[in-house]
Amino acid sequence: MESFKRVVAPFGGVVTERNTDVGALINAGQNPGSALFRVADTHRLRIYVSVPQAYAAAIQPGLTAELVFADHPAQRYSASVASTARALDATSRTLQAELQIDNTQGELLPGSYAQVYFTLSAGVNTLRVPVNTVLFRAQGLQVATLDREHRVRLKSITQGRDFGTEIEVLTGLDAADTLVVNPPDSIRWPWRCWAR
Repeated sequence: MESFKRVVAPFGGVVTERNTDVGALINAGQNPGSALFRVADTHRLRIYVSVPQAYAAAIQPGLTAELVFADHPAQRYSASVASTARALDATSRTLQAELQIDNTQGELLPGSYAQVYFTLSAGVNTLRVPVNTVLFRAQGLQVATLDREHRVRLKSITQGRDFGTEIEVLTGLDAADTLVVNPPDSIRWPWRCWAR
């Protein structure tokens, strides 16, 4: 019975949650599945990231990323992708990736939120367009292009990365297309426009 006086964790770490008090009576079968303590090994942390579908194929184990935490805004930490779910979430159409980061100094707290920056190679057939050329419609994102007779043609596009004043276009646009800047919502074919 003396062995029950002492509770030993299966690994070294820090007690992050205590669900009992000193002197409390604990019965073995009273609350099955309830933990007395929660212990965390904080020397190596895992970060879970939801990656949009457009970039899911580029996220592979071994890829490095930079992390910025709100409590250390001037510091950038390096992490690497340990694994991915290898399938998209049916609801959000994102890929869950697990990153691991060394925390031997104990600077980072478990449960913290981080901004994650991946450095991905640019796609071979991707273009960037100014955001003031994009129409947000019920059919999705579109741009107004001009044909040889200066008539407007609307093209549906697939957006990639957002760079603030520009967006990456993955599909739906050719490099030779002429775009209409600041198109009105009412624009449609066969309107005519002339480039200035």
